[in-house]
Amino acid sequence: MSAAEREAVESFRRDVVEPSMTKLVVIDFWAEWCGPCKALTPLLEKVAAAYADKGVVLAKIDTDANQFIAAQFQIKSIPTVYAMFQGQLVADLTPARTETQLRTMLDQLLKQLPLESEAASLEAELEPLIAMGEQLLVEGDAERALSVFAQLSEMAPEHPTVLSGMVRALVAAGRTDEAEAAIAALPEEIAKLPEIERARTALALAREVQPVDDLAGLAAEVAANPENYEKRFELAGGQMAAGDRDAAADTLLAMIAADRTWNEGAARAQLLKIFEVVGLEDPWVSAQRRKLSAILFG
Repeated sequence: MSAAEREAVESFRRDVVEPSMTKLVVIDFWAEWCGPCKALTPLLEKVAAAYADKGVVLAKIDTDANQFIAAQFQIKSIPTVYAMFQGQLVADLTPARTETQLRTMLDQLLKQLPLESEAASLEAELEPLIAMGEQLLVEGDAERALSVFAQLSEMAPEHPTVLSGMVRALVAAGRTDEAEAAIAALPEEIAKLPEIERARTALALAREVQPVDDLAGLAAEVAANPENYEKRFELAGGQMAAGDRDAAADTLLAMIAADRTWNEGAARAQLLKIFEVVGLEDPWVSAQRRKLSAILFG
Protein backbone atom coordinates (compact mmCIF):
# COMPACT_ATOMS: atom_id res chain seq x y z
CA MET A 1 0.00 0.00 0.00
CA SER A 2 1.41 3.36 -1.01
CA ALA A 3 1.66 6.37 1.27
CA ALA A 4 -1.21 8.02 -0.58
CA GLU A 5 -3.36 4.94 -0.12
CA ARG A 6 -2.54 4.75 3.58
CA GLU A 7 -3.51 8.41 3.93
CA ALA A 8 -6.79 7.74 2.11
CA VAL A 9 -7.57 4.81 4.40
CA GLU A 10 -6.77 6.88 7.50
CA SER A 11 -9.00 9.73 6.29
CA PHE A 12 -11.83 7.31 5.60
CA ARG A 13 -11.44 5.74 9.05
CA ARG A 14 -11.46 9.17 10.72
CA ASP A 15 -14.28 10.75 8.66
CA VAL A 16 -16.56 7.76 8.08
CA VAL A 17 -15.82 4.67 10.16
CA GLU A 18 -15.30 6.36 13.53
CA PRO A 19 -18.49 8.49 13.30
CA SER A 20 -20.41 5.35 12.32
CA MET A 21 -19.72 3.84 15.74
CA THR A 22 -22.54 5.93 17.19
CA LYS A 23 -24.20 7.48 14.14
CA LEU A 24 -25.66 6.41 10.80
CA VAL A 25 -23.26 7.67 8.14
CA VAL A 26 -24.67 8.23 4.66
CA ILE A 27 -21.77 7.83 2.22
CA ASP A 28 -22.13 9.71 -1.08
CA PHE A 29 -19.72 8.48 -3.75
CA TRP A 30 -19.57 11.23 -6.38
CA ALA A 31 -17.32 13.00 -8.89
CA GLU A 32 -17.11 16.54 -10.24
CA TRP A 33 -17.92 15.45 -13.80
CA CYS A 34 -21.04 13.48 -12.78
CA GLY A 35 -24.25 15.35 -13.65
CA PRO A 36 -26.63 13.11 -11.65
CA CYS A 37 -24.31 13.51 -8.65
CA LYS A 38 -24.72 17.27 -8.74
CA ALA A 39 -28.49 16.84 -8.75
CA LEU A 40 -28.50 14.30 -5.90
CA THR A 41 -25.98 15.92 -3.54
CA PRO A 42 -28.19 18.89 -2.50
CA LEU A 43 -30.97 16.44 -1.69
CA LEU A 44 -28.66 14.32 0.44
CA GLU A 45 -27.38 17.42 2.24
CA LYS A 46 -30.92 18.63 2.93
CA VAL A 47 -32.16 15.31 4.32
CA ALA A 48 -29.00 14.70 6.35
CA ALA A 49 -29.39 18.11 7.95
CA ALA A 50 -33.03 17.37 8.76
CA TYR A 51 -32.05 14.05 10.36
CA ALA A 52 -28.95 15.31 12.16
CA ASP A 53 -30.62 15.28 15.57
CA LYS A 54 -31.59 11.66 14.94
CA GLY A 55 -27.96 10.65 14.52
CA VAL A 56 -27.52 10.86 10.74
CA VAL A 57 -24.43 12.41 9.13
CA LEU A 58 -23.34 12.75 5.51
CA ALA A 59 -19.86 11.81 4.23
CA LYS A 60 -18.94 12.72 0.64
CA ILE A 61 -16.30 10.64 -1.16
CA ASP A 62 -14.90 12.06 -4.40
CA THR A 63 -14.16 8.91 -6.38
CA ASP A 64 -11.53 10.67 -8.55
CA ALA A 65 -9.59 11.82 -5.50
CA ASN A 66 -10.20 8.57 -3.60
CA GLN A 67 -9.85 5.87 -6.25
CA PHE A 68 -8.39 3.39 -3.75
CA ILE A 69 -11.39 3.74 -1.42
CA ALA A 70 -13.83 3.54 -4.33
CA ALA A 71 -12.14 0.34 -5.48
CA GLN A 72 -12.47 -1.20 -2.01
CA PHE A 73 -16.24 -0.63 -2.21
CA GLN A 74 -16.32 -1.89 -5.83
CA ILE A 75 -17.99 1.29 -7.02
CA LYS A 76 -19.00 0.63 -10.65
CA SER A 77 -21.12 3.73 -11.27
CA ILE A 78 -21.96 6.99 -9.56
CA PRO A 79 -23.76 8.34 -7.76
CA THR A 80 -23.67 5.45 -5.33
CA VAL A 81 -25.01 6.01 -1.82
CA TYR A 82 -24.48 3.62 1.08
CA ALA A 83 -25.36 3.76 4.78
CA MET A 84 -22.81 2.63 7.36
CA PHE A 85 -23.33 1.86 11.05
CA GLN A 86 -20.64 0.62 13.43
CA GLY A 87 -18.22 0.14 10.55
CA GLN A 88 -20.59 -2.06 8.53
CA LEU A 89 -22.63 -1.21 5.43
CA VAL A 90 -26.26 -1.58 6.42
CA ALA A 91 -28.11 -0.32 3.35
CA ASP A 92 -27.76 0.69 -0.28
CA LEU A 93 -29.56 4.03 -0.56
CA THR A 94 -28.72 4.50 -4.25
CA PRO A 95 -32.26 3.71 -5.47
CA ALA A 96 -33.62 6.66 -3.43
CA ARG A 97 -33.68 9.58 -5.84
CA THR A 98 -36.41 11.70 -4.21
CA GLU A 99 -36.65 13.23 -0.75
CA THR A 100 -39.64 11.07 0.14
CA GLN A 101 -37.86 7.88 -0.89
CA LEU A 102 -34.74 8.79 1.04
CA ARG A 103 -36.66 9.75 4.18
CA THR A 104 -38.63 6.51 4.01
CA MET A 105 -35.47 4.40 3.80
CA LEU A 106 -33.80 6.33 6.63
CA ASP A 107 -36.87 6.02 8.84
CA GLN A 108 -36.85 2.26 8.35
CA LEU A 109 -33.16 2.07 9.22
CA LEU A 110 -33.48 4.27 12.29
CA LYS A 111 -36.17 1.99 13.70
CA GLN A 112 -33.78 -0.96 13.52
CA LEU A 113 -30.50 0.58 14.69
CA PRO A 114 -29.52 1.53 18.28
CA LEU A 115 -28.30 5.02 17.44
CA GLU A 116 -27.21 7.38 20.20
CA SER A 117 -28.98 10.37 18.68
CA GLU A 118 -29.04 13.84 20.19
CA ALA A 119 -32.83 13.75 20.05
CA ALA A 120 -33.03 10.53 22.04
CA SER A 121 -30.55 11.85 24.59
CA LEU A 122 -32.47 15.09 25.00
CA GLU A 123 -35.77 13.22 25.24
CA ALA A 124 -34.39 11.06 28.05
CA GLU A 125 -33.26 14.19 29.88
CA LEU A 126 -36.59 15.96 29.40
CA GLU A 127 -38.88 13.07 30.32
CA PRO A 128 -38.59 13.21 34.15
CA LEU A 129 -38.74 17.01 34.14
CA ILE A 130 -41.88 17.00 32.01
CA ALA A 131 -43.40 14.47 34.40
CA MET A 132 -42.58 16.80 37.28
CA GLY A 133 -44.30 19.72 35.57
CA GLU A 134 -47.36 17.62 34.78
CA GLN A 135 -47.57 16.41 38.38
CA LEU A 136 -47.44 20.00 39.64
CA LEU A 137 -50.35 20.83 37.33
CA VAL A 138 -52.32 17.88 38.71
CA GLU A 139 -51.61 19.14 42.23
CA GLY A 140 -52.82 22.62 41.33
CA ASP A 141 -49.43 24.29 41.78
CA ALA A 142 -49.61 26.34 38.59
CA GLU A 143 -46.79 28.75 39.40
CA ARG A 144 -44.23 26.02 40.11
CA ALA A 145 -45.41 24.11 37.02
CA LEU A 146 -44.96 27.29 34.98
CA SER A 147 -41.43 27.66 36.33
CA VAL A 148 -40.57 24.07 35.38
CA PHE A 149 -41.96 24.36 31.85
CA ALA A 150 -40.27 27.74 31.36
CA GLN A 151 -36.90 26.12 32.11
CA LEU A 152 -37.74 23.20 29.82
CA SER A 153 -38.62 25.58 26.99
CA GLU A 154 -35.08 26.96 27.16
CA MET A 155 -33.72 23.42 26.73
CA ALA A 156 -36.16 22.42 23.97
CA PRO A 157 -37.90 25.52 22.55
CA GLU A 158 -39.83 23.58 19.88
CA HIS A 159 -40.72 20.45 21.87
CA PRO A 160 -44.53 20.11 21.52
CA THR A 161 -45.10 18.51 24.94
CA VAL A 162 -43.07 21.24 26.63
CA LEU A 163 -44.94 23.96 24.72
CA SER A 164 -48.26 22.34 25.64
CA GLY A 165 -47.28 22.19 29.30
CA MET A 166 -46.20 25.83 29.22
CA VAL A 167 -49.52 26.96 27.79
CA ARG A 168 -51.56 24.80 30.17
CA ALA A 169 -49.55 26.14 33.12
CA LEU A 170 -50.32 29.69 31.99
CA VAL A 171 -54.00 28.77 31.78
CA ALA A 172 -53.94 27.19 35.24
CA ALA A 173 -52.27 30.34 36.59
CA GLY A 174 -55.11 32.44 35.18
CA ARG A 175 -52.90 34.06 32.53
CA THR A 176 -55.18 33.17 29.63
CA ASP A 177 -54.19 36.12 27.44
CA GLU A 178 -50.54 35.06 27.63
CA ALA A 179 -51.54 31.47 26.87
CA GLU A 180 -53.50 32.59 23.81
CA ALA A 181 -50.56 34.71 22.61
CA ALA A 182 -48.19 31.76 23.09
CA ILE A 183 -50.37 29.52 20.92
CA ALA A 184 -50.76 32.21 18.27
CA ALA A 185 -46.97 32.57 18.05
CA LEU A 186 -46.37 28.89 17.29
CA PRO A 187 -45.22 27.83 13.80
CA GLU A 188 -48.03 26.29 11.78
CA GLU A 189 -46.51 22.79 11.72
CA ILE A 190 -46.27 22.75 15.53
CA ALA A 191 -49.66 24.39 16.12
CA LYS A 192 -51.39 21.45 14.39
CA LEU A 193 -49.92 18.79 16.70
CA PRO A 194 -52.14 16.91 19.20
CA GLU A 195 -50.11 18.20 22.14
CA ILE A 196 -50.94 21.78 21.18
CA GLU A 197 -54.58 20.88 20.58
CA ARG A 198 -54.68 19.71 24.19
CA ALA A 199 -53.38 23.11 25.31
CA ARG A 200 -55.85 24.89 23.02
CA THR A 201 -58.69 22.89 24.58
CA ALA A 202 -57.47 23.83 28.07
CA LEU A 203 -57.58 27.49 27.06
CA ALA A 204 -61.06 27.16 25.57
CA LEU A 205 -62.32 25.36 28.66
CA ALA A 206 -60.84 28.03 30.95
CA ARG A 207 -62.65 30.74 29.02
CA GLU A 208 -65.93 28.81 29.12
CA VAL A 209 -66.13 27.87 32.79
CA GLN A 210 -67.03 30.59 35.26
CA PRO A 211 -66.14 30.73 38.95
CA VAL A 212 -69.14 30.56 41.30
CA ASP A 213 -69.08 32.60 44.50
CA ASP A 214 -71.33 30.19 46.41
CA LEU A 215 -70.78 26.68 45.10
CA ALA A 216 -72.50 25.10 48.09
CA GLY A 217 -75.55 27.28 47.54
CA LEU A 218 -75.67 26.44 43.84
CA ALA A 219 -75.27 22.74 44.61
CA ALA A 220 -78.21 22.95 47.01
CA GLU A 221 -80.28 24.72 44.37
CA VAL A 222 -79.46 21.98 41.84
CA ALA A 223 -80.31 19.24 44.35
CA ALA A 224 -83.69 20.87 44.95
CA ASN A 225 -84.41 21.22 41.23
CA PRO A 226 -82.38 18.59 39.29
CA GLU A 227 -84.27 19.23 36.05
CA ASN A 228 -82.76 22.70 35.78
CA TYR A 229 -79.95 21.64 33.47
CA GLU A 230 -78.67 25.17 32.95
CA LYS A 231 -77.93 25.41 36.66
CA ARG A 232 -76.39 21.92 36.71
CA PHE A 233 -74.13 22.89 33.81
CA GLU A 234 -73.22 26.11 35.61
CA LEU A 235 -72.40 24.06 38.70
CA ALA A 236 -70.06 21.81 36.72
CA GLY A 237 -68.31 24.88 35.34
CA GLY A 238 -67.95 26.36 38.80
CA GLN A 239 -66.54 23.10 40.13
CA MET A 240 -64.04 22.93 37.28
CA ALA A 241 -63.05 26.58 37.79
CA ALA A 242 -62.43 25.77 41.45
CA GLY A 243 -60.12 22.91 40.45
CA ASP A 244 -62.47 20.17 41.62
CA ARG A 245 -62.47 17.98 38.53
CA ASP A 246 -63.95 15.00 40.41
CA ALA A 247 -67.06 16.97 41.33
CA ALA A 248 -67.29 18.50 37.84
CA ALA A 249 -67.09 15.05 36.24
CA ASP A 250 -69.73 13.65 38.63
CA THR A 251 -72.08 16.53 37.82
CA LEU A 252 -71.64 16.12 34.06
CA LEU A 253 -71.99 12.34 34.22
CA ALA A 254 -75.22 12.71 36.19
CA MET A 255 -76.50 15.14 33.53
CA ILE A 256 -75.64 12.69 30.75
CA ALA A 257 -77.39 9.88 32.60
CA ALA A 258 -80.50 12.04 33.06
CA ASP A 259 -80.66 13.53 29.54
CA ARG A 260 -77.73 12.95 27.22
CA THR A 261 -79.34 15.05 24.45
CA TRP A 262 -79.74 18.25 26.49
CA ASN A 263 -78.41 21.27 24.62
CA GLU A 264 -77.15 19.06 21.78
CA GLY A 265 -75.07 16.91 24.13
CA ALA A 266 -73.34 19.84 25.85
CA ALA A 267 -72.57 17.88 29.02
CA ARG A 268 -70.81 15.09 27.15
CA ALA A 269 -68.89 17.58 25.00
CA GLN A 270 -67.74 19.41 28.12
CA LEU A 271 -66.70 16.17 29.79
CA LEU A 272 -64.66 15.16 26.75
CA LYS A 273 -62.89 18.52 26.87
CA ILE A 274 -61.94 17.86 30.48
CA PHE A 275 -60.62 14.44 29.46
CA GLU A 276 -58.44 15.97 26.75
CA VAL A 277 -57.06 18.65 29.07
CA VAL A 278 -56.20 16.15 31.81
CA GLY A 279 -54.68 13.75 29.26
CA LEU A 280 -56.31 10.78 27.55
CA GLU A 281 -53.71 8.37 29.00
CA ASP A 282 -54.23 9.58 32.57
CA PRO A 283 -55.64 6.91 34.94
CA TRP A 284 -58.26 9.38 36.18
CA VAL A 285 -59.54 9.85 32.64
CA SER A 286 -59.62 6.08 32.09
CA ALA A 287 -61.79 5.67 35.19
CA GLN A 288 -64.15 8.44 34.14
CA ARG A 289 -64.43 7.06 30.61
CA ARG A 290 -65.48 3.72 32.02
CA LYS A 291 -68.26 5.51 33.92
CA LEU A 292 -69.29 7.31 30.74
CA SER A 293 -69.35 4.07 28.75
CA ALA A 294 -71.50 2.43 31.41
CA ILE A 295 -74.01 5.27 31.08
CA LEU A 296 -74.01 5.31 27.28
CA PHE A 297 -73.88 1.57 26.61
CA GLY A 298 -74.80 -0.07 29.91
